[in-house]
Amino acid sequence: MDRLDLRILDQLQRDASLTNQALAERVGLSPSACLKRVRRLKKHGVIQREVALLAPETLGTSLHMVVEVTMVRDDKPLYRDFIRRVEAAPEVTQCYQVTGEVDFVLIVNVPDMQGYDRFCDSVLYAGGGVHKFRTLISRKRNKFETRLPLGLESDVPSSPQAPTGRYRP
Repeated sequence: MDRLDLRILDQLQRDASLTNQALAERVGLSPSACLKRVRRLKKHGVIQREVALLAPETLGTSLHMVVEVTMVRDDKPLYRDFIRRVEAAPEVTQCYQVTGEVDFVLIVNVPDMQGYDRFCDSVLYAGGGVHKFRTLISRKRNKFETRLPLGLESDVPSSPQAPTGRYRP
């Protein structure tokens, strides 16, 4: 993968709806060369899929939670069963198997506390295997980014500027 591939990936991470023509112009390639590169990146699994990012608050799923889960013991079949329940739960948008004091960290989006109770019943209490869990409820989302850093100049934040006017959270 060369610098042109990285520039293509950077642009697609920002806006996957770009036409091939617009993408080619932004990265300085001919449309045919750009299309070949994009197809190759897809074929090799670098680009897994193209999605639309939705605003959760407009869809009634504005309660965001981080759930730390500790299993009763280290046991592959137990973990597999838990992972199957997590994969079947649409409320879980991310699941990480982690090291440390907990075994899994889940990102959960529900409309309200009743939705969270239903999630607990269907995922955390069902099937056994969960020793304990801790839920952190998000008060406010300060950053949400899907782009991966690619080592390009556009990944480096610009230097902070002096405040100009009123502070706005």
